[in-house]
Amino acid sequence: MSAAHERTDGGRHPHGTAPGGDATAAFQVDLRGVVDLLARHLYSSPRVYLRELLQNGVDAITARVALEGPETPSRILLRPLPDGGLEVHDSGVGLTRDEAQELLATIGRSSKRDVELGSGREEFLGQFGIGLLSAFMVADEIELVSRSARPSPSGGRAAPVRWRGRADGRYELVELGPDDPDAPAEPGSVVRLRPRRDTEHWLAPETVVALAQDFGSLLPVELLVETRLDGEAADGADAAPVVLRRLSGDELPWRAAHPTPAARDAALTRYAERTLGFGPLARIDLDLPLAGLSGVAYVLPAAVAPTTTARHRVYLKRMLLGSAVDDLLPPWAFFVRCVLDASVLRPTASREGLYEDEVLLATRDALGAQVRRWLLETLAADTVLARRFLETHHLAVRALALTDDEMLDVAARVLPFETTAGAGTLADLADARPEGRLLYASSVEEFRRIAPVAAAQGLAVVNGGYVYDADLLERVAARFPQWRLSPVSATDVAHVLAEVEPLRELEVAEALASVDAALADQDCDVVLRRYEPDALPAMLLHDRDGDHAREAARVAETDDLWGEILAGLSGPARPRRLVLNDANDTVRDLLASPDADVRAAGARSLYVTAVLASGKALQPVEAALMNDSLSLLLARALANPRPRQYTEHTEHTEHTEHTDEENR
Repeated sequence: MSAAHERTDGGRHPHGTAPGGDATAAFQVDLRGVVDLLARHLYSSPRVYLRELLQNGVDAITARVALEGPETPSRILLRPLPDGGLEVHDSGVGLTRDEAQELLATIGRSSKRDVELGSGREEFLGQFGIGLLSAFMVADEIELVSRSARPSPSGGRAAPVRWRGRADGRYELVELGPDDPDAPAEPGSVVRLRPRRDTEHWLAPETVVALAQDFGSLLPVELLVETRLDGEAADGADAAPVVLRRLSGDELPWRAAHPTPAARDAALTRYAERTLGFGPLARIDLDLPLAGLSGVAYVLPAAVAPTTTARHRVYLKRMLLGSAVDDLLPPWAFFVRCVLDASVLRPTASREGLYEDEVLLATRDALGAQVRRWLLETLAADTVLARRFLETHHLAVRALALTDDEMLDVAARVLPFETTAGAGTLADLADARPEGRLLYASSVEEFRRIAPVAAAQGLAVVNGGYVYDADLLERVAARFPQWRLSPVSATDVAHVLAEVEPLRELEVAEALASVDAALADQDCDVVLRRYEPDALPAMLLHDRDGDHAREAARVAETDDLWGEILAGLSGPARPRRLVLNDANDTVRDLLASPDADVRAAGARSLYVTAVLASGKALQPVEAALMNDSLSLLLARALANPRPRQYTEHTEHTEHTEHTDEENR
């Protein structure tokens, strides 16, 4: 058959005339600009060029199998060239001249051939034309030689074709004669790339092998790379012997047969170490037949923050979609990393992520349900794995329990909480106090303020100041009303403190009133009680309603409109309480001091010390208060006469030093 030759001018089309007589023209496409757009905004890296070529080869093989049956050869061969180029051979269905014209000469247009190749169908990966276009990111010229497996319209075999495209938008398409040395002997296609300057490393043999292993190790076709024994590409008769190295596996790792469950566990653990870089704490098998999905979720061996983005390794029809695909599982499942293969999930335009649609939403819920079932089954018994999991990933249990009643029941039984009675579960704490109340502090600062006194008085208080805990305790209180779990208030703590004797109260009434006046500007009342431990001089009690009212008042001063709204919704602020401990010697000495200024400065120092004891950072006003109080106390201390013992020791030291000076 004689060769036919077609030339284009970079995508330009002649003007035409619309039915109404108006002149029309097609858009002119700057292919170099399109390639730059692909490289900078669609694809994350030029490395995807090889994935796109592999996808084209797999699709072509799939189409030929559908045409000729399962005995059809399924092979993709990567052949590095001596000049730094690359050939990609496939045993697929090939292209006729018309098919090549339709697929490769028009950018971004759907065609009948897309339907025939199965665009959007489960067994195909992508679209031929756009995938080939990505190779322009590493090469200025792409050559495709193809022979179709379909017979020609006139009977017999269709003529092979050669398409050569350039990054500036020019291309040529010719039919090859039967004696042309480039004509393939069997159906299939060969893509030849020659690197553009500054992209040579992307076509280097070692890079090609690494990319092919990463993208295509699970492909259901025979993926081979041709190398010489000395590691260089084959070239001529005098070159070293050529060897073919197989890069694709025979089966999905989690579907492979093993003699025993222990052997399967060991194999999948090695696979996680090789692909994800860690040895897992546990493994969860994933299987969603309706979504054509299977895989493994690996439990991380170390704790991660709940805000950490979980990135998973996802294969689409056994071609790697991406190794950092997110939004695959519910947010609470941040403690696992998945490796899975799917067939009906839709990829994004770059085929590096998943398209957010109803199918992905349903898949996410179904995968979350499987991880949740494993979690409930694991925590149902007190095993080594359950204890290790809780030590490492208790935050995940807390996160899920916020929305899941069944997990909330488990959390109340197995999750440890910090309490004034030591670490323990809520169920154990409730069992130990069948008739008493359980209280919880909503912040770490509040817990630290009251914990020493509450523990000494036998008051059970849970620390709810850590991540998720306050909301979780609120849900537990509603679900288990018999436990009488409620937020701790200043009144709860005040009730367990012993009143001072009436005579003692009269004795210090005047001093207590002056101390109370000294802290009036801090919106803090002062009361006197006796409590353990006696080494604690004072304790600051906060009232949440009062704190909210104070915050509303602060906003009202800075925002007229919003302040008026808050003023109408909030009542008067209740003050904080500084509870002085009459069992403490420092407090008794302070109240006995005849100097009102010393009493005021001492009270302010105790107030700031109580704030610091909660772990809360000092505000500038509180820091200034402490500085002023210390300055006054130091001034008073330095102004007092020195004790006799100190004076005699000092005079003796001064006399000795004077005598030594005379001797010298």
